[in-house]
Amino acid sequence: MRRLEAPSPRIALGLALRGLASAAMDLSDGLVGDLQHLLKASQVGATLHTAAALSLLATRTHVDWPRAGISDDAALSCVLSGGDDYELLFTAPPSSAAALQAAALQSATPIHCIGRINAAPGLQLLDDHGRALAMHFTSFDHFS
Repeated sequence: MRRLEAPSPRIALGLALRGLASAAMDLSDGLVGDLQHLLKASQVGATLHTAAALSLLATRTHVDWPRAGISDDAALSCVLSGGDDYELLFTAPPSSAAALQAAALQSATPIHCIGRINAAPGLQLLDDHGRALAMHFTSFDHFS
């Protein structure tokens, strides 16, 4: 609730990513939906490792999904379709990993790799075993 009611914009990280990130946007309407906007604008595709995204959110919120009685599917839906994240979603070449970590340290904002960009259009969601997910996720749509 604290993050929702008093978000902390990632301005320092955004400034530190100048010259490093090839694309960036705020993440506020759900990871899948916002990522698809970024992919469409960049005319590329992506592979998203859902276990990495789920682990990141669990770490950030200190939520132990199973102990809280939240099913894996419900937790995944929250991570991929939920909104009000107030984080930055960005892409950068793997060769800039060291500079990205330096930018994260400089801005005091941790960063995490949750996937990769592909030349072929489309978004592929992979589970923790590398298998494609058959589930469909939506995000908030301001115009629906």
